Amino acid sequence: MPSYESVMQRVIDEIEVRLGEDLKVSDLAQLSNFSDFHFHRVFQSIVGLPVMEYVRKRRLVQAAFRVATTNEKLLVIALNCGFGTPETFIRAFRKMYGMTPGEYRRRGIHPPAYAKVNVLQRNINPYLGGIQMNYGIITKPGFDVIGYSIRTRNADGENNQDIPAFWQRYMQENMGKPLYEQAVSNVELGICDDFDMDAGEFSYIIGVEAREGAEVPEGAISRQYPEQTYAVFTTPKVSPDRFVESIQSTWTAIFSEWFPHSGYEHAAAAEFEYYDERSWRDRNELLEMDIYIPIKSKA
Repeated sequence: MPSYESVMQRVIDEIEVRLGEDLKVSDLAQLSNFSDFHFHRVFQSIVGLPVMEYVRKRRLVQAAFRVATTNEKLLVIALNCGFGTPETFIRAFRKMYGMTPGEYRRRGIHPPAYAKVNVLQRNINPYLGGIQMNYGIITKPGFDVIGYSIRTRNADGENNQDIPAFWQRYMQENMGKPLYEQAVSNVELGICDDFDMDAGEFSYIIGVEAREGAEVPEGAISRQYPEQTYAVFTTPKVSPDRFVESIQSTWTAIFSEWFPHSGYEHAAAAEFEYYDERSWRDRNELLEMDIYIPIKSKA
């Protein structure tokens, strides 16, 4: 069976020759023989960017090189690099480079011809440093959640900054107090939901499993989740200052190391982090938590 890295490299190679086309997640997922959602999560884990964000950046890198090194009309470059309109091209270019394509050319900037990603040449082993995949397979009955939500993006590691900051605000402002009054237990959940694969965005909810008839506090939201089979991973025990790092490393290891050999793929449902008394800093010298990944057997 080919490695996930080799499958993703095949997709990356194909992207490079089709940057001028109207690419979609579903088109690229077919190249991997994965479901759309599983492909989206694996690509983001291995490459470090959501697939459509990677496509957008490769288009801009190629466009910038052509703006700088040729006399082609900007409209031609925009269309050949996969931007449907000049306005879309200018807006994306300014966001990445801080100036319009015309300004970029006038300034005489000469960028290198940055190569595509090569994941086969990376020597990344998320097991190094004591990471071990302790997991089990469970079927969890349906449950209700109340909590607070933010919208974040996988691109450029925004989620790895936004989510810890959200937890910090949640704790500092004691936002959980009205939730606990409606909860079935003292367990807190960090839920990843409402994925937009094209934009690389998702919602992150900090909440609790709600009792029947629970009232939703002001500013909070409510969600219902059906019965689902999950692979449940326990993070390694670490000191509080390494807790965030261990959580992020375990997420990476799940997609790059566990899934390829598991016989499962992502079930395209909500994922969540499970924080119980094992993760309470005032009671434990070493902290751990669980990550729940919805799974289904590979076709």
